[in-house]
Amino acid sequence: MPELLENPAGLRDLLLGSRRIAVVGASNDEGRASHWIMAYLLEAGYDVIPVNPRYEKILGRPCRASLEAIEGPVDIVNVFRRPEEVGPIVDQAIARGDSAVWLQDGVIAPEAAERALSAGLTVVMNRCIYRDHARWVGAQ
Repeated sequence: MPELLENPAGLRDLLLGSRRIAVVGASNDEGRASHWIMAYLLEAGYDVIPVNPRYEKILGRPCRASLEAIEGPVDIVNVFRRPEEVGPIVDQAIARGDSAVWLQDGVIAPEAAERALSAGLTVVMNRCIYRDHARWVGAQ
């Protein structure tokens, strides 16, 4: 059953059960959280797909202009965008049949989250995937 995940066990299960993560708003700027968190996720063994129309590659990975440009579903759509930009991203994730949407710290979009939940996606909102992975999964 899809839910708004906030509990440690649920977050851990989502992270352990996921392999493919799309990072929407990925950046080549090493100082941006989306860049170093993407690097962390790659190091943790995830298949990470950067999504940003401004780049061809990030961290050696081919960049996609949008979620729609990714072949096949992803386990987690990790969003580093402003709250007002989340709606269309969630709609794309729903249309694609992705499993979960993870909205990073400060990304609070209740209406988009509700649409995702209603469509059967798991939602994490206003949480850092890096911090939760490091705390609940670590280097297993």
